[in-house]
Amino acid sequence: MQGVRGSLLVSYYAHTIDGAPESEWHTLREHLIGTAQRAASFAKTFGGEQLGWIAGILHDIGKYSTEFQNRLRGAPIRVDHSTAGAKEAVGLFRDHPIGRILAYVVAGHHTGLPDFGSPADDVSLAARLRKPIPSCETYKNEIDTSFVDTKPGKLSLRPNPKSPGFSVQFFTRMLFSCLVDADFLDTESVVNPGQARLRGGYPPVSQLADRLERYLDARFSNVDSTPVNELRDQIRERCRESAQLPRGLYSLTVPTGGGKTLSSLTFALHHAQSHGLDRVIHVIPFTSIIEQNARVFRSALGEECVLEHHSNFRYDADREDESNLDYQFRLSTENWDAPLVVTTNVQFFESLFSHKSSRCRKLHNIANSVVILDEAQMIPTPFLVPCLWALHELVENYNSTVVLCTATQPSIARLLPRATDIREIAPDPRRLYDAFRRVRVRFIGEIADEELVEQLVKEEQVLCIVNTRSHAASLYQLIRGEGTYHLSARMYPAHRSQKLERIREALKQRKACRVVATQLIEAGVDVDFPVVYRAIAGVDSIAQAAGRCNREGLLPIGDVFVFRPEDRHQPKGWFQRTAAITEMVLRQHDDLLSLEAIDAYFQLLFELEGCRLDDHKIIDQFNEGAATLAFPFRQVGELFQLIDSPMVSIIIPREQECIRLLEEVAPRGPTMDVSRRLQPYVVQVYKHEFAELVRSNSIEVVAEQYTVLTDLSRYDDEVGLIPGDSSLTSEPLIF
Repeated sequence: MQGVRGSLLVSYYAHTIDGAPESEWHTLREHLIGTAQRAASFAKTFGGEQLGWIAGILHDIGKYSTEFQNRLRGAPIRVDHSTAGAKEAVGLFRDHPIGRILAYVVAGHHTGLPDFGSPADDVSLAARLRKPIPSCETYKNEIDTSFVDTKPGKLSLRPNPKSPGFSVQFFTRMLFSCLVDADFLDTESVVNPGQARLRGGYPPVSQLADRLERYLDARFSNVDSTPVNELRDQIRERCRESAQLPRGLYSLTVPTGGGKTLSSLTFALHHAQSHGLDRVIHVIPFTSIIEQNARVFRSALGEECVLEHHSNFRYDADREDESNLDYQFRLSTENWDAPLVVTTNVQFFESLFSHKSSRCRKLHNIANSVVILDEAQMIPTPFLVPCLWALHELVENYNSTVVLCTATQPSIARLLPRATDIREIAPDPRRLYDAFRRVRVRFIGEIADEELVEQLVKEEQVLCIVNTRSHAASLYQLIRGEGTYHLSARMYPAHRSQKLERIREALKQRKACRVVATQLIEAGVDVDFPVVYRAIAGVDSIAQAAGRCNREGLLPIGDVFVFRPEDRHQPKGWFQRTAAITEMVLRQHDDLLSLEAIDAYFQLLFELEGCRLDDHKIIDQFNEGAATLAFPFRQVGELFQLIDSPMVSIIIPREQECIRLLEEVAPRGPTMDVSRRLQPYVVQVYKHEFAELVRSNSIEVVAEQYTVLTDLSRYDDEVGLIPGDSSLTSEPLIF
């Protein structure tokens, strides 16, 4: 790449270095070249190498101003150094769209992608492009921009036919990711070289397929040759064979118990190996599943290969030394440079629509990857269309393969922006469904709590799943007694784990075991009941509940009874709509879990939800200003929140380990390690419930960060946290 001239006698600096004389500071010319090289390398995977280089060269030219150099030397002034490069980009390309794209990227490289907005809004790109800034003309003595092709033609994109603007804003976001990660890494390499040396060093993803095969051989070579195990082997073998197919959009439709976790990983690693892809990103809806899957992946591939990134997990990064793998992983959460990333829907999709530099850093490492969407049907419906269009962009323009992995495959083809061939990996999904069928589902209509309790107590071992925490608590109170258990998100994870162990032991010993739970038990929890009752909900939720019935196939057939609870226990809105659609499907299909019934459910759901599939009109917002590339990046970033009811974390200090950790952190302040180790003792509450705990003086703040329950009478060993009267409301479960 071109773009540099001989250095001046006068030195211009990008960054100071603690304790070093000025002559050893990070020079501006060196920083611009280093950032440009990194950004070009990152953007090469999707054809943006030239623009990555230009963005890197221009991003800090504002630091050539006298004012900024004085600031580095101690002058107490603030200097906008980002706007200069944005203006220069527009000037270089005049009226060409690439100038506007580069302006967004450069202007936002510290503060985040701005809205184009209006000149009246000081933080908008429109205002900043008109803003007077300090002169930085001396940059031309060190940086040569004459090589830039100011008529570069069209972007190398296959534009979204329904919204070309969506493709262009996505490209802008990807280019932005390349710049902000390159800027950070180049700065770190000089300012903090010890930390820089701890980055990377992972085994390439191409080696992991062999590790997985050795693990599979050791694990399954001596298992009994049962029909179910033979089918699992067939599924994995099909995944190996299909890995040679071209990059694209795939589905893996495997019933519960079919081993789709390891099968999908088999496809992903062999596919990455075959096509020279950089990493595998495993995206999971619930933290309860992510921790379980991450453990399996570590066992299969090695501790040093698996990056776990979600809100409930923190790495011990207190020590910066080469022996501290946690510190290396903590650095990798910033940009996902590990070969296997295990993360959540929230982290993955919110990053793809974020305007913030910190969240966007990782995006360029999603390009040239295999993305596995585990339980793909769990993408929140209000954001379904934007999420699918983002996945479509990754496949069409960023050399990625996406696998939609689920037991209940939604009919999404018509929601994609163009006709797309979604290839099925699994061998004959209908045959698999018949072979793995272990339950029958029956709808028993509306039932009052008293009658439901009568039916539950007749069963020696039974699981009842309902839609709200309050309903679970009230049913449990009616049944309460020996052999009866309650599970909900009102209980902290360590407490739930203890209860689950007792439940599993009771099931194993064939003792009385009646469990009332919220839907959290559906999220990958390994329990096996002969009978399950499920309050009516979406077919996908009922299928998850059915996965807790006759799970090991010990009975010829297990029974799942779907019931309609009393109105006071059926939450409105989404739950009510999906329950109504399920009843419509029940009238047309005898087998609610058949592939035909599941397909009918999702077709009806998507048809009836209509515009709610993009509830915040995110696609429309990118369409409105597409002609002039006037995109609302910040506005969309603030709207795109997959969980729309923010929760507050409360620590429950009932166990000695939790008490010890709080005592440890009180005098010296919070650390990432302690935060991680406190997660098993946390309950999430709604904001109005938190306010009730504050009003009743039931909590205190420890180390200025951790909110701790002080009134332990508000925590019941059987039902968990009791925030107050608000616990009797019928809010749906969020976990």
